[in-house]
Amino acid sequence: MRETDLLGPTAWGEPCGTADLKATVEDFQVEEVLDISLTGEGEHLWLWIEKCYLNTEEVAKRIAKVLQIPLRQISYAGLKDKLALTRQWFSIHLPGKADPDLTNLQNDQLKVLNKKRHQRKLQRGTHSANNFIINLNQLAVDQQNLTNRLTLIAQQGVPNYFGLQRFGIDGNNLTQAIQWAQQKNYPSQRNLRSRLLSSARSYLFNQVLAHRVAMGTWNKPMAGDILSFTRSNSFFPEAQLAENDERLAHLDIHPTGPLWGQSELITSNAAKSLEQQVITAYQSLATWLAIAKLRQERRILRLPVLNLTWTYINPTVLQLTFTLPTGCFATAVIRELVTINQTEHRCTY
Repeated sequence: MRETDLLGPTAWGEPCGTADLKATVEDFQVEEVLDISLTGEGEHLWLWIEKCYLNTEEVAKRIAKVLQIPLRQISYAGLKDKLALTRQWFSIHLPGKADPDLTNLQNDQLKVLNKKRHQRKLQRGTHSANNFIINLNQLAVDQQNLTNRLTLIAQQGVPNYFGLQRFGIDGNNLTQAIQWAQQKNYPSQRNLRSRLLSSARSYLFNQVLAHRVAMGTWNKPMAGDILSFTRSNSFFPEAQLAENDERLAHLDIHPTGPLWGQSELITSNAAKSLEQQVITAYQSLATWLAIAKLRQERRILRLPVLNLTWTYINPTVLQLTFTLPTGCFATAVIRELVTINQTEHRCTY
């Protein structure tokens, strides 16, 4: 499947040029932002780990093997890519036990940068954001055009598409999901089932967002929209929005789209009609998700790119730094800037 089939149109026009991504793992760095004060005591040991060439699940398995504990005693907030330099927290449940020797845990691919005790384990989705440092190499662009595009994105954000990683290599996860939906059945393996359901749900969201981008309404409310804050699970109807509310312009609140599941849409009027029209075109997937008893949820359509800065290391290497809310993809930003040359490694955030 093509990228445009899985995501949708860009918001700010054609890419400004081309570039390479991930020449080395240092070219793509991700660091969790966790708004929790660790107390220094408790039965959970938290580890601040830097890793490369390992995904998050592989690190958890390594911790379990080295410390000789069940994998279920290890927790983390979110998944981080294998082909990147990433820093994230893990927690280990060690009731009544002293801090273990971590010497054998570390190697060239894994370093423990800090450790601290806490009363509670690390829950999935606890982190509030991710910080990115990304180098675009072999850059072939008009610098003024790219600067204008970066300035626009800093001011107005980008469409909040789920990235290609969600759909697997060449969209294989989505292809499998469609096949299972047509059979009205589900994989017996729990991890595979979860992955395919997530892929299908993300695809339906991207299709709604693609229609909003084409209409020019991805960053502004439609009649009957449900709005949300950037980092909040609270929602309110568009009708309650005061006229000339500056929070829209300041990228504090945004229109939302459906993460499909059981129960009715909470939108109304034009927004509901659009969402129903798009979902009807993929009714077998929508029904498949509802029967799986996933909750009907919402996700912001506009992605604010916080603290965006850029520096030319040399004329062909551009370094970007920015912060994104959890669950959002750096590729949603990059695809609005350049076309990535096809290389062995691909960005998956």
